[in-house]
Amino acid sequence: MSTNTIATPKPKKPWRPTPKALIPTYLGILATILGTWILIEFTGLAGKLGAFASAVFLTTLISSLIAGLQRGKQAAKNAAVAAIITSGALVAVFPVVSILGTVIARGVKGIYLGFFTTDMGLASVNDPLNVGGILHAIVGTALMIVIATLVSVPLGISTAIYLTEIKGPGTRLIRFLIQAMSGVPSIVAGLFIYSALISGSGRGFNGLFGAFALAILMLPTVARTAEEVLLLIAQDLREAGLALGATQWRTVAMVVVPAAKSGLITAVILGVARIAGETAPLLFTTGGGDVTNLNPVDGVMGSIPFAIWKALISGSEESNARAWASILVLLVLVMVLFFSARRLGKVRR
Repeated sequence: MSTNTIATPKPKKPWRPTPKALIPTYLGILATILGTWILIEFTGLAGKLGAFASAVFLTTLISSLIAGLQRGKQAAKNAAVAAIITSGALVAVFPVVSILGTVIARGVKGIYLGFFTTDMGLASVNDPLNVGGILHAIVGTALMIVIATLVSVPLGISTAIYLTEIKGPGTRLIRFLIQAMSGVPSIVAGLFIYSALISGSGRGFNGLFGAFALAILMLPTVARTAEEVLLLIAQDLREAGLALGATQWRTVAMVVVPAAKSGLITAVILGVARIAGETAPLLFTTGGGDVTNLNPVDGVMGSIPFAIWKALISGSEESNARAWASILVLLVLVMVLFFSARRLGKVRR
């Protein structure tokens, strides 16, 4: 008994441009490079910004011209818009890449092994780079961020829950105050702690007061972000919990908050990022010590932003190298914290 088999057609390979079809593209790239050089040499468009503006203009013009000659007027418009959007994306990414490249290139010059294991108790910022380090600043920054987080995160998340779940008296006023606090300059937080807890009280500078100032800045960021995250939770989850006989607080604690766990951790990350590089509040509260201090309530305490500020105002080559190295350390710490928190905040399926 014979059976008829139907031959399965072979899948078509994706179209690949031939070398001949790529000739206009190569000519367009060459014309863009040549035109950019001409504009830089014979006009006022000098420097990196001028070169970038010239390249964007010529790329948009030449790509739209080539597309128009090959596929028509509509293709020319699409090519022009695509070139403009791509240029905008490059403009958005360029500052980040430039900052990272500059910090890494200049920061590695001032880093050596003892940079992380010694403090500046017996050295100055103008000493050779193999003397002294930022151990005191790393310890101080870590302690103050932990204390500020312990203070602001419970208050911020509780405020967000009150605004989204309870919606009790004063909701509009509380939301307005949180938004107003978000725009308060950071130096105001330091001045407030200084006038309220330090000036005229006989107390000296210490890390605890610096942490309180940072907590004031961190609180509105955590509260506002947590509020937006909780608003994204579907109302059906709340209604399902109440339908099963759970109280409102049990529904919030067992259903709403776990569902928003990843977003709440993101709120904490944003809060830490808000305060990690703050210098102004610490100028009025911590004293900027150069010796490692593990007790936040006794004596002055150093921090990475304060160490960067002290190194920059000196102006010597060694102090500038120390400042860039400290900036690199601060950047790495923030990035490690960010990726670790994102890893922990992933919802397990």
